[in-house]
Amino acid sequence: MTNEEVFSRAYDEVRLRGLSPKTVESYLGRLKLFLKYFNDQPIEEMNEIQIREYLLYLLDSGHSAGTVNVCNSALRFIFGAVLGRNLNYQLIHRRREHREFPALMSKEELAHFFSSMGSLSDRAMFETVYGAGLRLSEITRLRVQDIDSDQMRIFVHHGKGGKDRYTLLSQRNLEVLREYWREYRPNHPEGYLFYLRKQRHKVLTTRSVQNVFRNCCKNARFPDTYTVHTLRHCFATHLLESGAEVCQIKELLGHTFIQTTAFYLHIGNMNKQIQSPLDSLPKKRGRKPRVSSNA
Repeated sequence: MTNEEVFSRAYDEVRLRGLSPKTVESYLGRLKLFLKYFNDQPIEEMNEIQIREYLLYLLDSGHSAGTVNVCNSALRFIFGAVLGRNLNYQLIHRRREHREFPALMSKEELAHFFSSMGSLSDRAMFETVYGAGLRLSEITRLRVQDIDSDQMRIFVHHGKGGKDRYTLLSQRNLEVLREYWREYRPNHPEGYLFYLRKQRHKVLTTRSVQNVFRNCCKNARFPDTYTVHTLRHCFATHLLESGAEVCQIKELLGHTFIQTTAFYLHIGNMNKQIQSPLDSLPKKRGRKPRVSSNA
């Protein structure tokens, strides 16, 4: 099988498995870079030794553990699912990733952030992201018909992993969306709620939403450490702090594993109502401990 045939078969394989277009693009892109590193050597002549060498090269080049793991997954898929190889995974371990706490906005900062927006369209979009805990890609694909005001919920069509779900529609979010509807009368041919009107109903891209968000942060005089995904982090953290159950938040966020949602337990200030056992000890009067003269 030639390298061109491997590309074609890999494309068919990811489509058959129902993986997202973004995953298809990522896997094929990683394969292209892998082959380029080995001067387009026939992939059927390669094995774990070449994969290991390439992963070490990425690490030595300064790539993060997350990037290396994505490449690892892509090559495992190509060699396993496409070429039918039984790889020795002991030779190509995944890197352990260090997950840092994300930057969060307080509720006061969020209120200032939304009120500082001069555009009703921007405010409606980003209040929806925060109020429903949406991913960046999900807000770009949100349709008018996904807003269910009768049941006070938002339908997320084909979220991450191709999963559908319902999430929250707050009363405040509904009010700003109605105001947005009255002013803009969205009429995108495919029913999208937010889009670029000045460019013939062009669909929003994730990059265009990120650019708008950065400008909003500048107007609010916020640091550039905040991203659109910060609003989703804030949604989950503030729900936990208000007493919502982790299992409930898992479903609202569309997480596959409860461990992913449980990460927010480490971020939020859930211990503010918890008393240290030291403070619960009875206070006993007595002589103060003698302080040594050498102290």
